Amino acid sequence: MKVWKHIKENAAEKGIYVDMVNGFSDHCHCLISLGSNQNIEKIVQLIKGESSFWINKNQLIQEKFTWQDEYFAVSVSESMLEWVRNYIRNQEVHHTKHTFAEEYLKFKEKYNFE
Repeated sequence: MKVWKHIKENAAEKGIYVDMVNGFSDHCHCLISLGSNQNIEKIVQLIKGESSFWINKNQLIQEKFTWQDEYFAVSVSESMLEWVRNYIRNQEVHHTKHTFAEEYLKFKEKYNFE
């Protein structure tokens, strides 16, 4: 998708390594490798701000686009990277079976997040 490609390329221009990006109609997943001088809050703010500006500038949808204010971030161990890449890569297939709300609730329950 054009938006995912743009997010990855624009992040790279700003020194942010986005390993994988994909999503579905109502959300986006990014696998990001943080540098020692980077923090997730600033990176998410930059990605969301710039990409929403780009989507609106290029009129990719009729109404004004904005990301939700919240985001969810977790760290991933080296041993799980390939699993996470595949999970992100296969979002379209995954969401034919589960909505984002169902997926999020299941994740929260499985890992005891509040």
